[in-house]
Amino acid sequence: MNKRVVVCGDDFGMNAAVDAGMIALAGMRRISAVSCLTLGPTFAANAPRLAALDVDIGLHVNFSETLDPHGDPMPALGALILKAYAGLLDTAWIDAQLARQMDAFEAAFGRAPDYVDGHQHVHQLPGIRGRILDLLARRYGTRTPWLRQTAPGMLCGIPLKESLKARVIGALGARALAREARSSGVRTNRRLLGVYAFGGGRRRYAQLLQTWLFNARDGDLVMCHPAQGDGPGDALARQRRAEFEVLSSPRLGEWLTANGVRIARLASAARGFSAD
Repeated sequence: MNKRVVVCGDDFGMNAAVDAGMIALAGMRRISAVSCLTLGPTFAANAPRLAALDVDIGLHVNFSETLDPHGDPMPALGALILKAYAGLLDTAWIDAQLARQMDAFEAAFGRAPDYVDGHQHVHQLPGIRGRILDLLARRYGTRTPWLRQTAPGMLCGIPLKESLKARVIGALGARALAREARSSGVRTNRRLLGVYAFGGGRRRYAQLLQTWLFNARDGDLVMCHPAQGDGPGDALARQRRAEFEVLSSPRLGEWLTANGVRIARLASAARGFSAD
């Protein structure tokens, strides 16, 4: 049986190039989930096009990047992490940000998100993950969205830099998130793949993607950050376009077959595995 793996595109709503890339890949069935920055500048305009596609749609909660010029500035990621682990985050601010982002999601799609994750994985931080679980319980009762699990998947053949980054991300809250989600009856993916230094161009990304597919297990999630568009842009924009080129390539079908992987929606990918 093929391994059922979620391929999730992050940062929908950040800009038009990101949105175009997600919509194109979803239409090609190269991604099966899309995470939305609901206060991003292009989210409201492009959400109707996303809603028409056969993908899971999630809330990409943001506490670390200022996207809304009319909102409060967000702290840098490092400062946010330090405050979270020092117990210094303002719970009223967290709740207000979560409610505003969730309200924007519901206004655009007329329903709850299929899942919740975090821009730069902030959803797993102490002081934030508990507030997310409380909000989901209040809004949706027993029909709560999924949460993204950030514990690293298998790292066989993954270069040291990428392997270390994946472990650091997981160490920032994956175990606690899994425990609290389980006790609240909230479902998660199995493990997370797709972490890398976000550089190296198309060839580097293609090599890493093939390794992630080799390592994937039933129920894992591969995150990606593709974008479609012309122009040189900065290094991050160029790497997003490199991801799109690899994910839209006919070669991806060959790599999926060779590794026994099927791109699946969340509910299908989770069928038959228990969180470990």
